[in-house]
Amino acid sequence: MQPAQRRAYGRRATPVVAVLITVLAVAGLGGCTGSDSATDPDDGASGDSGTAVSAEPGRYRTLPEACGAASRKTLQALLPGAEQDDKVYDGQASVTYDIDRRDGCRWKVETTSGTRYLTIDFQRVVSYDPSVSDDDRAQETYEKKAVAADIPDATSPPSSPSSSASGSGGDTGGEGGAGDEGGAGGSSASASSSADEPGQSGKGDKGDEAGKADKGGKSTDSPSAGADASGGSDESDTASEDTAPRRLDDLGDDAFLNDQLITKDSGIHRDITVVFRSSNVIATIEYDQWTTDKKHIPNSQELQESAQDLADELTGRLNE
Repeated sequence: MQPAQRRAYGRRATPVVAVLITVLAVAGLGGCTGSDSATDPDDGASGDSGTAVSAEPGRYRTLPEACGAASRKTLQALLPGAEQDDKVYDGQASVTYDIDRRDGCRWKVETTSGTRYLTIDFQRVVSYDPSVSDDDRAQETYEKKAVAADIPDATSPPSSPSSSASGSGGDTGGEGGAGDEGGAGGSSASASSSADEPGQSGKGDKGDEAGKADKGGKSTDSPSAGADASGGSDESDTASEDTAPRRLDDLGDDAFLNDQLITKDSGIHRDITVVFRSSNVIATIEYDQWTTDKKHIPNSQELQESAQDLADELTGRLNE
């Protein structure tokens, strides 16, 4: 009887074990399914965060040497009388801490008819905000210069979060704190210079010329005011759309030209500034003519054409 009882007990135990196995299996499948559904959103989120795209870098990684950017022929046209001293054409390099970010050069020639100054400044703009491209940052910097120079149709660019936080447009490196608006080695090299200080830092010895004139009696005039401010002139320098401060449509990605005539009791000077942007590089040309003869006002058209010819040449150097 005992063996038969054991077999009977075994048969009764078999359904119970089967039920337990089925319950455990169902519970296990439910746990796996719940885990997968809970982790799917996280997996998607982690995938999105890993695909963040940075703004496109600028076209330029280096800058041309400023003192070698203009050809000898161009310098001879811009600096008449310099042939008496060939060293004048070498120029004087501006102080800079990173020539791939900022470089500048200045020239000066003195003749019996007056003094001419030329300054070239290159600035490569870099955006440290991954959401703002180098080109966009450079355009923002360019527009600030156009606004400061009172160029027609110039509008203040909207400040990006990073530029508002840093207060420097996100481009403060390479110049020992010079930032976007400073010039090479402390030069303003921009049209934001005040009327009585056109390119002053790019021409450290301009004080010699200014010293020939009295400190008082200074005025800043548009190109059309030359003859009247000087008390008479034998040169025709009337205002027109061709010589007035304006944007230039055929130079780089953006460009403008500014023309200022500054008169003093003992001397006058006309200051031409051309600023253009090519991708993430901003180039500034300052070309000034000083004279103590008020009857011979520096010709606006002549100086503007010379400065624009140089600008065309510099665009080619950037693309070499």
